[in-house]
Amino acid sequence: MNVDNFVVRPQRKYVEKFAKPAAWHTISVEDYEELANKVAVLPAEQAEEDEEAKRFDMLLLRTQLAILQAKPDFTNLREKIQALAAALEEQMSIPAIKLEIILIQALSSDEWWEGVTVTMLEIVRRRLRALIKLIPKTQKKVVYTHFEDELGEHQEIGLPQVTAGLNMGKFKEKARVFLKAHESHISLQRLRRNQPLTASDLLELERMLLDAGGTESLINDAKEKSHGLGIFIRSLIGLDREAAMQAFSEFLMGTTATPNQIEFINLIVHELTQNGVMEPGRLFESPFTDLNAQGPLGVFPPAKVSQIVEVLAQIRDRAVA
Repeated sequence: MNVDNFVVRPQRKYVEKFAKPAAWHTISVEDYEELANKVAVLPAEQAEEDEEAKRFDMLLLRTQLAILQAKPDFTNLREKIQALAAALEEQMSIPAIKLEIILIQALSSDEWWEGVTVTMLEIVRRRLRALIKLIPKTQKKVVYTHFEDELGEHQEIGLPQVTAGLNMGKFKEKARVFLKAHESHISLQRLRRNQPLTASDLLELERMLLDAGGTESLINDAKEKSHGLGIFIRSLIGLDREAAMQAFSEFLMGTTATPNQIEFINLIVHELTQNGVMEPGRLFESPFTDLNAQGPLGVFPPAKVSQIVEVLAQIRDRAVA
């Protein structure tokens, strides 16, 4: 309570009295009367809580109630949560989201929801509620409403771009699980180990995505957005750590590299093992700028920075064909 507020000021002594923790150790009848008659009626000043977090709280509460009361809208609520998880996963470059990426990726899968409990959802609510606001506005496609649907006359409408029961987020999760189960496949091994792909490898990789439950339209959409099938799949399975280290071996061998330079390359290797490829622009974002505010230019000479960019381009090109 702001004691300078003209409504609070006359009761300042009571406000200051009960602002001290010691006043709450023992509450007398007189204290109770002062609280009820002098303090409780006064306006409080509290920072407004994040609205996105509160909306997420409500979504999780409705889902918990759907479990407890066996309501039929559970499936719809689950899909909304999965859509938010998929949107968070696309922002994995944000450190706060990256810390929870294991939970976020699990939440996107259908397997996590088998036998889900109220307690599991409560953990999700607490760990992710503060992250929802980090989803870009253009990606917040989940709309929370309390309107009742009104059914009018129906007519059939063709939706050629919509895949029944499977959107891009779900497709990526199903593909990731499928590819992990078949990680010994020679085409996947070439992709993970940064070896050049053949035309037959690309055909095999596309067949695997079809076997994972994808459709031609979804696969083509993934190709277009990722600028290549190999890059899309590499983003799901990552790059083998040893292959990433080998690509930057020139920067790590010998005793000439400084500790900061070695740490910087290790951050790049970690990024590649997680995401498979890396755009040069990422070098000027966190966590790289956490090591030096100028990114690579504050750690390496300009010529070395150019070499790093060239290595990243080579890694990307090998995933294309």
